[in-house]
Amino acid sequence: MRTRPLKVALLGCGVVGSEVARIMTTHADDLAARIGAPVELAGVAVRRPSKVREGIDPALITTDATALVRRGDLDVVVEVIGGIEPARALITTAFENGASVVSANKALLAEDGAALHAAAEKYGRDLYYEAAVAGAIPLVRPLRESLAGDKVNRVLGIVNGTTNFILDKMDTSGAGYSEALDEATALGYAEADPTADVEGFDAAAKAAILAGIAFHTRVKIGDVHREGITEVTAADIASARRMGCTVKLLAICERAADGASVTARVHPAMIPLSHPLASVREAYNAVFVEAEAAGQLMFYGPGAGGSPTASAVLGDLVAVCRNKLGEATGPGESAYTRLPVSPMGEVVTRYHISLDVADKPGVLAQVATVFAEQGVSIDTVRQQGKDGEASLVVVTHRAPDAALSGTVEALRKLDTVRGVASIMRVEGE
Repeated sequence: MRTRPLKVALLGCGVVGSEVARIMTTHADDLAARIGAPVELAGVAVRRPSKVREGIDPALITTDATALVRRGDLDVVVEVIGGIEPARALITTAFENGASVVSANKALLAEDGAALHAAAEKYGRDLYYEAAVAGAIPLVRPLRESLAGDKVNRVLGIVNGTTNFILDKMDTSGAGYSEALDEATALGYAEADPTADVEGFDAAAKAAILAGIAFHTRVKIGDVHREGITEVTAADIASARRMGCTVKLLAICERAADGASVTARVHPAMIPLSHPLASVREAYNAVFVEAEAAGQLMFYGPGAGGSPTASAVLGDLVAVCRNKLGEATGPGESAYTRLPVSPMGEVVTRYHISLDVADKPGVLAQVATVFAEQGVSIDTVRQQGKDGEASLVVVTHRAPDAALSGTVEALRKLDTVRGVASIMRVEGE
C-alpha cells in the first residue's frame, strides 16, 4: 500500500458533505485498504465558517473555495454545494489544477454536462456523479459500465422521494395533495419551498442525465418534457384504483422503435398495481431498465438523504482514487449516437381523461365523435350522472400526445362539456 495519502477537498459541508467527511474519518482504514492508499481530507469550503462542524478540524475550514481548488496538490475534489454557479467554475478550475471531481450536482450536469465532460477529457481527469441521480441506488455506473455492451431501450423510474411520498399518502390514506404535502414537510421529506420536487424539476434533471447515459447521446434538461404533481387530485387517485392502478411521478426515457430518436419526459401517470414500480412506497426511489440482451432490471432503494447520498459519493471517491493510483481515468461521456430528442407531441401512450358533462342524451355520442375525428381510439368509458350534471371517464388506446391535445381542445368547444377535470397518462403496460 502506498503511504503518501491522496488529498481530497470537500466543497460544501451541509447534510451530505458533513456525512461524507464523517465517513472519510470513521472508515479511514477501510477506505485506505480498498483504495490502496490512505485518503486525507485536505480542505473544506463552506459559506458559514462559524458553524460548529463536529469531527472536522477547524483548520481545514475555508470560505475561499476558489483558492482551495487552485492549490495544485489535490487529487480529488468532492462537490456537494449544488446549483449552477459557482459549482461550474469550481469544477473546471479543479480540472485545470490537477484534480478529478466527484459531484452530486444533478442540476449542473443536466444543464452543462457536455462541457464538464469535455473539460475533464481535456485535462485527463475523472468526472463521476453517481450521487446525482438516485442517492444510494447504484444506477449511473451500471448504465455507464455494466450495460456498456448492451442496448438500452427504455428507462422508467421513480426518481424523486418527496413526490413519491406525497402520492403514496394520497393513495393509502385518501388525503388530498395539500394534506399529503404538509405531512411530507413535517417529516422532513419536503423542503420549505418544495417547487423543485413537486413541479418535476428535480426529476427532469435526473431524466436528462439518465437518457444521456442510456442512449449515448446528449440530453439537456430543456429537452425533457416536465409536469409536476400539484394538479393530481384525490379523485384521480380513486379513478386509478378503480382501474387497478396507482399514480406515480415517472421519469421516462425511451428510444424510438426505429432507433432514430429518443424521448425524455417527467409527468404523473397511472401504472398497474402489478407493475414492480407500483409497490415503491413512501420516499423510496426505483428505476426500471429495459435492455435488449439483459432484459428487465430494477434498481431500488433510498434516493435521497445525507447517508444514502454520501454512500454514493464515497463509492465514486474510491473509484476515482483507484484510477489516480493507476494513472488512468474511468469512462467519460459517450455521446456518439447523436440522436435527436423528439418533442412530446410525438410520444405515443394511453390516456385517462375525466370530463364534466351535461347529463342528457347524446353526450357520449358527441364525445366519441370528437375522439374518432382526432384519430384517438377509445378503450373504455364510464359515465355517472345526477341532477343534470355528469362525469365521463374515457380511457384511450395508445395515441400520439399531439392527437390527444387536439382531442382535448375539440372537447372544450362542445356545449355539453362543462370542463376537463383531469388528464393523466397510463404507463407500464
